[in-house]
Amino acid sequence: MFSVRRHFVKGISRPQSILPLLVRAMSSESYTTLNVTRPKEYVVHVEMNRPNKRNAMNGAFFSEIGTCFQKLSDDSDCRVIVLSGAGKIFTSGLDLTDLGTVIAIRENEDIDVGRKATQMRKFLTKWQEDFNQIEKCSKPVIAAIHSACVGGGVDLTSACDIRYCSEDAWFQIKEIDLGLAADLGTLQRFPKVIGNDSYARELAFTARKFYADEAKQMGFISRILPDKDSLLSAALDTAALIASKSPIAVQGTKTSMVYSRDHSVQEGLAHIGIWNQSMLQSTDMTEAAMAQMQKKEAKFSKL
Repeated sequence: MFSVRRHFVKGISRPQSILPLLVRAMSSESYTTLNVTRPKEYVVHVEMNRPNKRNAMNGAFFSEIGTCFQKLSDDSDCRVIVLSGAGKIFTSGLDLTDLGTVIAIRENEDIDVGRKATQMRKFLTKWQEDFNQIEKCSKPVIAAIHSACVGGGVDLTSACDIRYCSEDAWFQIKEIDLGLAADLGTLQRFPKVIGNDSYARELAFTARKFYADEAKQMGFISRILPDKDSLLSAALDTAALIASKSPIAVQGTKTSMVYSRDHSVQEGLAHIGIWNQSMLQSTDMTEAAMAQMQKKEAKFSKL
């Protein structure tokens, strides 16, 4: 356990909060399927890191992606997250060699179908919740997608706030080719992201590939970059720009937009009204206004 001690900062003898140290320790935890770095101030880069397996999503990945985004949501040194994939492709989707749990439940002859279904639901709900942590994360998440983004990759990126891709990127809602309906968020989020139910159904029913230009035309992608290097550079630049803004304003904006997507306009207005009755009392408004008038960059304290 951590012990709380008095911390001294260049002669200033006052106790400093231990919370940032705890959060930093948690967020620097090592992962087996992820590589987490901090390339710019207040920007965290989460890289799927199974390049030899084409970043296929196994059980460890689901657990770690959920844990990682939960921790970053509470990390005061993180204001924006960039999500990418190591190696030649973004992700090939679900790791079909790591379905032992599903097979064990399905083939268990000692329990009836109702009990099998109950166990299967618990298993699927856990994976859904792991991806939900990306949307629940208080910090904006920018997906930087190169080459293939298949199956679970569409589930994953549909939960992100902003999506950039490289010119060689292609996408596929693959599940129907495997004899199942996508169950980790694509069927729920993707139609709302692109705003075209017919288009979403076509892609889900046919499992056909669609490429960068089509993804941008339908509204799934907001920018196409020439290659992986320029893609990551652009994503990190956008992340740094967002990180320079008021964290009170940015996080409030994400919360309101996620809520309003699934509620009526009036409910969304009521929600942001309740939210801002507290947040408008922040010093960030004063800092931003003074910086505008003085034509200088605003500096905002950590949350």
